[in-house]
Amino acid sequence: MCGICGTLLFDRAATIAPTLLKRMADTISHRGPDDEGYYISGSVGFGFRRLSIIDLNTGHQPLSNEDGTVWIVFNGEIYNYQELREMLRSRGHVFRTTTDTEVIIHLYEDYGEKCVEKLRGMFAFAIWDERRHTMLLARDRVGIKPLYYWRGEGAIVFGSEIKSILANPEVVPEVLPEVVDRFLTLYYMPGQETLLRGIFKLPPGCYMLVVDGTVTIRPYWDCDFKSIPRTDKEAEEQLIALLEETVQLHMMSDVPVGFLLSGGVDSSAMLSLAVGKTKHALNSFTIGFADPCVTDERPYAKLVASLFGTEHHEMTIGPREFSDFLPSYVRHMEEPVCEPPAVALFYISQLARGFVKVLISGEGGDEAFAGYSNYRWLFWLEGLKRLPSPWSGLLKAMSGGAAYLSGSHKITKYRQLFGTPFESYYYSRTSSPFHYFNSRCSDVYTEDFLQYVNKEQSLGPIRDCLQKHKEMDVLSKMLYVDTKTWLPDDLLVKADKMTMANSIELRVPLLDHKLLEFAASLPRNLKLRGLTTKYIAKKALRSRVPKEILGRKKAGFPVPYEHWIRGALRDWLSEILLDRETVGRGYFRRYAVEQLISDNKESGRYSKELFSLAVLELWHREFLGSKRLASLSL
Repeated sequence: MCGICGTLLFDRAATIAPTLLKRMADTISHRGPDDEGYYISGSVGFGFRRLSIIDLNTGHQPLSNEDGTVWIVFNGEIYNYQELREMLRSRGHVFRTTTDTEVIIHLYEDYGEKCVEKLRGMFAFAIWDERRHTMLLARDRVGIKPLYYWRGEGAIVFGSEIKSILANPEVVPEVLPEVVDRFLTLYYMPGQETLLRGIFKLPPGCYMLVVDGTVTIRPYWDCDFKSIPRTDKEAEEQLIALLEETVQLHMMSDVPVGFLLSGGVDSSAMLSLAVGKTKHALNSFTIGFADPCVTDERPYAKLVASLFGTEHHEMTIGPREFSDFLPSYVRHMEEPVCEPPAVALFYISQLARGFVKVLISGEGGDEAFAGYSNYRWLFWLEGLKRLPSPWSGLLKAMSGGAAYLSGSHKITKYRQLFGTPFESYYYSRTSSPFHYFNSRCSDVYTEDFLQYVNKEQSLGPIRDCLQKHKEMDVLSKMLYVDTKTWLPDDLLVKADKMTMANSIELRVPLLDHKLLEFAASLPRNLKLRGLTTKYIAKKALRSRVPKEILGRKKAGFPVPYEHWIRGALRDWLSEILLDRETVGRGYFRRYAVEQLISDNKESGRYSKELFSLAVLELWHREFLGSKRLASLSL
């Protein structure tokens, strides 16, 4: 696991300054405190920071092929590299190291850019081919590892983090106002754009070729939701075999591996499947919160740790630790994301750093096997819409909010969707047309800023996913949208940035692409059966995960930030949001923000909106200083 960066100048006669590469790499030293390396050849330069996990002695990068005509910097882990290594040896390739990095170089020599199709793992890498004068950038299938780039008139600059790109003086940070509303609409930043003009994310499952200043981006993988009939027994057996295989591969390490335990099914399953698959002692970690209003996950995590014999570690944080870290949260995340559990992940990674260099989590199981409750309720909601008369009268009453139905929490929550087509309301797990910044943005945005707001543009990445697969059933559409947007651009950016901030490698076995392809091919009733979510996964794991865990309501790391924002952090939040500098940016009407804070004190309904506004302002202070939109007036 590492940090990578580099620059390619389109003028072949130009040269890269070594001090520039050093400055770029130093900004991401937390991603690789164990080693550094550089490659410069005229107009191309690569920088590298290493976190040593596998092949501790010969893993130095940048690395080349035998004759020095192909160079690579690589971040990630290739779990099938030993199998690929033997195949390449049989084809005559000679290896100087035992690293997975060198496998990629030789694959590239034989297969060109199609080498990415052979890789099983998480990765972001850059290859420079001196013979073809071509640079290849590639990112893993679901976006576990980040890769950003800036394209100017005469150069491409790339890095594992935006900070390394901004270390290049040619890149001047400037906000892209058209996508500010995208963040507030969805609470994260899906799609290729970032909030900084000209800086983009290479999409998951894609590679980029740069040849003589021409940039081409091509996809190499997508998740196919074509159903393959299976019996329960067949699905269980196949799933367990896949889980055993992928966890075994993810345990590959020359340093100790630890486990993040949330008290839920997925993290517990990862630990249960790992027992006996490593020579190192197993450590586990969990976190709790100094607040009686939130469910304490620690007893459930401790139950699992005790069952499987790990060395277990716990910690507790409160509102002070939460608010103190938020400026650093924004600096490390680099993209504004409304993800309070990320703060908990940072602290637990900080704790784990004293014991391990690798952590394994259960991230991704809910997107693969339909584990969230909204999948259940929205699937059945769409089914109800298709019912013939005489049910239409009941649905009309629900849509109108009849008094005798309003006592039901679920009906109250979902009844406003009865008269709305699925494609018009499913934004992702985090948002809907009825959230504050969607239904009332004209109340809070200034008139000047409203000129930049285009909801269709804000929803572009979601709409593209829905448009691409109109033939899918409703459940598959939700899973596809979330896998392509919310998963890489919210959950995985959080997972990578918070763990790497502490020089920890995070592995996510449930996002192995073979496992994802298997899950996508399952018939709907093996994922959602009746009101049971994650049906076949829970059934397959019933002998491996305690019944106390299998039967629990999903919780994750339930950070009580809503309660803190209404109480202990309300004054802190007000100081940030009503500060002259904040208001002076020209995005929001001061009185509207004041009203939002007041309303939230009484109802607690707007904590997510307020947290998002705070994150947005802290992001501006970190990456733009006191700059404001030049075209916006006070």
